[in-house]
Amino acid sequence: MKKSFICSLICHNGIVGGVLYLDKNSVTYKTNKLTVDRAHRNLVLPLNEIENFTWKWVVFPIATMQMMSGEQYKFIIFNKGRFSKYYTEIKKL
Repeated sequence: MKKSFICSLICHNGIVGGVLYLDKNSVTYKTNKLTVDRAHRNLVLPLNEIENFTWKWVVFPIATMQMMSGEQYKFIIFNKGRFSKYYTEIKKL
């Protein structure tokens, strides 16, 4: 089951539009914007390495994924309810 969600990555260069793909192994952010660092164009976050996942509301819903490595990624996800539902289902597998 692979689901896609319109989103924006919040990074030091600002907000970059793209798509989040959620499957049984990872959350993957993809964008085709050439102005974005190569490391963030196809960002794969393995589910087993996500230590904490939280939501915050600042005009738009912002998801924060804290990785076991200490890195933190923030995304504006435009369908919070749908993403939360599938994320919870996949984490149970």
